[in-house]
Amino acid sequence: MDSKTLRACAHRIALEMPFTEHCWPFGPEYDVFKVCGKIFMLTATAHGRALVNLKAEPQTSLLNQQIYPSIEPGYHMNKKHWISVYAGEDIDESLLASLIQASWDRVVDGLSRKEQQRLRPTRSQPAS
Repeated sequence: MDSKTLRACAHRIALEMPFTEHCWPFGPEYDVFKVCGKIFMLTATAHGRALVNLKAEPQTSLLNQQIYPSIEPGYHMNKKHWISVYAGEDIDESLLASLIQASWDRVVDGLSRKEQQRLRPTRSQPAS
């Protein structure tokens, strides 16, 4: 996947996620995607390379960094909880969609149960 396709594909996938807000709180060079006011994806260009920053579970993040050369620790983010996805032959739309979904889920999982039920009305909730 090339840089232009990476960015366009990431934007399209993120905007398909429920309750997603697209904004520019850090200026026009950073596209930020939030759910309930919390960032789950950020796209930018660093050192001439397009990147997609996503939240990630630490162990999965490390594994993905070993498997995919185009996935690195999050650029200008917490390296343990964020990854940067760069354009590369090892990145395809299916992988990108899976990573974006996982990032959105991590943010939603950190919200109150009431908010989670509002955002995921079809997902069965564990009994209290």
